[in-house]
Amino acid sequence: MTDQQPDRSTLRLALIVGGLVLAVLLGFGLGRMNADGVSASGSTLAADHTHPPGTAPHDHGTTAGTDQGGGTEPGGLSVSSAGYTLTPVATEFPAGRPGQFRFQVRDVQRRPVTRFAVVHDKPLHLIVVRRDLTGYQHLHPTMAADGTWSVPLTLAQPGVWRAYADFTVVADSGAQTAVTLGTDLVAPGGYQPRVLPAPATSTAVDGFTVGYQGSPQSGVTVPLTFRIDAAGGPARLERYLGAYGHLVALREGDLGYLHVHPEPELVDGQVKFWLATPSPGRYRLYLDFQVAGAVHTAEFTVTVP
Repeated sequence: MTDQQPDRSTLRLALIVGGLVLAVLLGFGLGRMNADGVSASGSTLAADHTHPPGTAPHDHGTTAGTDQGGGTEPGGLSVSSAGYTLTPVATEFPAGRPGQFRFQVRDVQRRPVTRFAVVHDKPLHLIVVRRDLTGYQHLHPTMAADGTWSVPLTLAQPGVWRAYADFTVVADSGAQTAVTLGTDLVAPGGYQPRVLPAPATSTAVDGFTVGYQGSPQSGVTVPLTFRIDAAGGPARLERYLGAYGHLVALREGDLGYLHVHPEPELVDGQVKFWLATPSPGRYRLYLDFQVAGAVHTAEFTVTVP
């Protein structure tokens, strides 16, 4: 009695059928993942870059896709993060003289990135401040077709300055990655650092009195409510970059960066933010607001216990 061997054509047919079944099953599983808004790589897919009101602070510098509150480390501490690198054309500028700051954002293959989501009316926000936390500037560069960004820039005083590029990259899949990258700029000359002003909950700027209520705490999300008054009473605030105010917080020492956005509407005529600071220490707050078409910046020193 001899063993019966299946002919080769039968085996080939069985293998083909089995492969087709496996492909269908895998496709079904991936289809369910994508239907839930998550790609096979785990990236969250989103048609629009939105931030629900009342959420934790909006910080483009932390790990992409994570909640930004509860003690998450701030952004802007590195020139590279989340697979992207900030590449300036030059980093030295004559103090007090107008210049042009040019840079690219490159991916892991060193290719210039050219797809960015429009967040708060702009595809990229550039924050520049001297390392003693003076000379704050909130700028909006323009991008050329080759991915090179440029913006007029004047470093008013000698010293080392920090530039933060705050942006959201859009992948071919539609996934969005929010990142803040930082680099140092130098204005040669005699550097005379200024002492950080003492903490205060009220300040005057350009004829306005700006005060806030709230007590930031390390690792806890708390409300900060800002009131802006003109000479005759409450200022008539206008939307600036799609909001009634923008708040940047920088941590003294390493200049860790938090970019926080407010509730979409005024609350009793005031601008309400939700802020979580990642550690105890001193922070400098910069509040941008607009009245009669002009943008003003109020600054505060805050000590977080």
